[in-house]
Amino acid sequence: MKVIGILALQGAFAEHRKLLEQMDVQTCEIRQKSDLLRQSLDGLILPGGESTVIGKLLRELDMLELLQRRIKEGLPVLGTCAGLILLAKHIVNDSNSYLRTMDIGVMRNAYGRQLGSFRTIEEFLGVGSVPMTFIRAPYIVEAGDKVQVLAQVDEKIVAARENNMLVTAFHPELTGDPRIHQYFLTMIEE
Repeated sequence: MKVIGILALQGAFAEHRKLLEQMDVQTCEIRQKSDLLRQSLDGLILPGGESTVIGKLLRELDMLELLQRRIKEGLPVLGTCAGLILLAKHIVNDSNSYLRTMDIGVMRNAYGRQLGSFRTIEEFLGVGSVPMTFIRAPYIVEAGDKVQVLAQVDEKIVAARENNMLVTAFHPELTGDPRIHQYFLTMIEE
């Protein structure tokens, strides 16, 4: 049985776990370096939350380099909202960078603060029309040659894939629609 690790330092990790468990997928919460070393993971979810807080905790808990190495070695990863920011090579409106494994440039809080949060339904390549919930969301402003754009809202890239990495600027775990997670599970099988 597949085991999906969910980074559980801050943010919407419980919502990802609940959705995956409804899909009969085994999960484990990753809270410290020993969890990463002990668990044999088939995939990893980096949830939405506050990217600066999660990044700071990854450094303080000495997990950043290990996570970066595991992702570069091919561990499938789904980064949602803050998770997208953590994976980005660079953040255009912030001097920080974190895992830097995906060839994208992102803008943090691109849609504004909490009041700029919204919901929409848009096409997701290979999946169809999906509900998208944006909360203080980023979007991708530049994507490398090997990055496949999967969804756009108002001509802004909000979902993409590069090899073993899938990112969304929105929160698929908050919609009740399991298709983005199913897409990720299909990636793991490839």
